[in-house]
Amino acid sequence: MTRYSCDTVNESHLITSLDELARIYPAPKPTSRGKIHDCLSEQMQRWLLHSPFFVLASLRESGIDCSPRGDAPGKAFTVLDAHTIAIPDRRGNNRIDTLRNLLIDSRVGLVFLIPGIAEALRIKGRAHISVDPQLLDRFSLEEVAPATVIIVKVDSAYVQNARAIRSSHLWDDDFLVDPDQVPSAADLSLQP
Repeated sequence: MTRYSCDTVNESHLITSLDELARIYPAPKPTSRGKIHDCLSEQMQRWLLHSPFFVLASLRESGIDCSPRGDAPGKAFTVLDAHTIAIPDRRGNNRIDTLRNLLIDSRVGLVFLIPGIAEALRIKGRAHISVDPQLLDRFSLEEVAPATVIIVKVDSAYVQNARAIRSSHLWDDDFLVDPDQVPSAADLSLQP
C-alpha cells in the first residue's frame, strides 16, 4: 500500500482555485443553498432539545481545534433564544484549548448529533466566555457550577443531510466495535 503525506503529494494534482473546484463539482441544488438559516428556527430548537453531544471547533494561529462535548440532553448546552446558545464549560483536564482560542478568534463551528438520528445540525457563529453568576448557577450540576459559560451567537444554522451517518452505519448495532479491538485512550496518548 502506498503511504501518502503532505510531502509526497504531487503539487501538480492539487486544487488551488475556485475555478478548478467549479470544473469538478456542479453548482449545489437550490434546496441545498436554501437550507441555511441565519438563526435557529423553532424546529431546530426542538431538535436540539434531544441532542446530548456536539463537537465545538475553534481557531488559533496554529490551526483548528475540535472539542467533543456531551452530557444528558439539556445539560450539555441550552438554547437561550433563536440567536444564542449557552454552553457550560465544566472543570475537566484544564487544558482550556477552546477558551484560549476564543480569546484570539471568536469564530466557532458546531455539529450536533442525536443518537439514532441520521441528520446532524451544523451551526456557525461567534463565541464569548462569560462568568455571569446567573448563567453559572443555571448550569450547576449536583451543586457544582461550571467554571465558565460559552455564549454562542448564531450566524448560520442548517441541517446536514443523512448520507454520512447512514453510510458510516454510525448508529447501527451491527457495526459497533469491540472496545478490546481498539487502542485505549492511554495508548493513544503515548508518544509516537
